[in-house]
Amino acid sequence: MKINNKKEFLNRSVNTLEHIFDMMEKLPSIQLSGLKPDKTAFIIVDMINGFVREGALQSPRAEGVIPEITRLSKACDELKIPKIAFADNHTNESPEFDSYPEHCLGGTSESEVVDEIKEIGGYTLIPKNSTNGFLEEEFQNWLKQNQHINTFIVTGVCTDICVQQFSITLKTWFNSRNKKSRIIVPISMVDTYDLDIHDAELTNIMALYNMSINGVEIVTDIK
Repeated sequence: MKINNKKEFLNRSVNTLEHIFDMMEKLPSIQLSGLKPDKTAFIIVDMINGFVREGALQSPRAEGVIPEITRLSKACDELKIPKIAFADNHTNESPEFDSYPEHCLGGTSESEVVDEIKEIGGYTLIPKNSTNGFLEEEFQNWLKQNQHINTFIVTGVCTDICVQQFSITLKTWFNSRNKKSRIIVPISMVDTYDLDIHDAELTNIMALYNMSINGVEIVTDIK
């Protein structure tokens, strides 16, 4: 693709973004009680100090989703819904540092789940050495051991990176096996960061849209 006319591109983009924004505003919230607890899992992606409170990639926007995630985490405990928490955990040799500043080194406080979520507990902690937690061997083993689960609530950060990659990969994994699934991302429980041209509002809504056209179920909230 070659972009020939900047003004035309910007005009078309504004119209498209307006439609996407309106679509997102009209999305419903759903009830946790409407899901089958024995077929549902709750996923918390990278709600760790290195993205929330310290280090090169910390963001106050990430901190903003903690109350909703903790609320739903407690509700999942009441229904005995299993929980997984992914946590970035790198070595100094991580090739990821070619794309991002050094972050979340294993054994440091940056790689630890934030206190509010840690205090509730009850989750299986899976360290990950890439942006896509689906690829971790421990998660693959979990999938094999929990083949009855086909509904996943995915929360955390960053919407346009780790959340998006995990959600789409998981959805397409089920599709490749001709298995019905619900991969649900509540808007109130995901976010991304502001940095230079990485505008959080724009990248967040585009990631939500991209997930939706790939079969991920986007909802405003889960009550």
